Amino acid sequence: MGETEGARLCADFWTYFCNPYFWSGFMGWCTAQLIKMTRGAIQTKSLDFTYLTSTGGMPSAHSALVMGVFVSLGLGEGWAHPATIVASVVAAITMFDAATVRRAAGLQARLLNEITRQLFHERKFPARPLKEMLGHTRVEVYGGMATGIVVAIVVMNLWMVCFA
Repeated sequence: MGETEGARLCADFWTYFCNPYFWSGFMGWCTAQLIKMTRGAIQTKSLDFTYLTSTGGMPSAHSALVMGVFVSLGLGEGWAHPATIVASVVAAITMFDAATVRRAAGLQARLLNEITRQLFHERKFPARPLKEMLGHTRVEVYGGMATGIVVAIVVMNLWMVCFA
């Protein structure tokens, strides 16, 4: 790899982070996780930073991320742009998966944990519980969608003011 090719690759890498589409998705995810952490702090009266990387809960961070990218692409490139269409498909698949497949896996984990607790009580063997908060209810997915939409609108408006 030549020196100019390496410099171009480095510039392309940083350009990835210098667009509103990346920041709309990233900030949508961050906002959803901060909302979860805030809700958890209010409920438990203690600050738990594990919410920043947790799955499940209200609102869905995955939904906020994909909706942030989709809406910002629609606003920036147009709703008929091929990238916007691809983003809408990815968003639909992600949100459907969160509310169905991942939710079912979480419910199965809950059932397996209950079975394991009962067996542990009877047979005295060690068991490590499975993670139960994997998927989302439809309301949590809709909450993530709304979060992503709002964040995308804010990011795109700020981007126009600051960088146009």
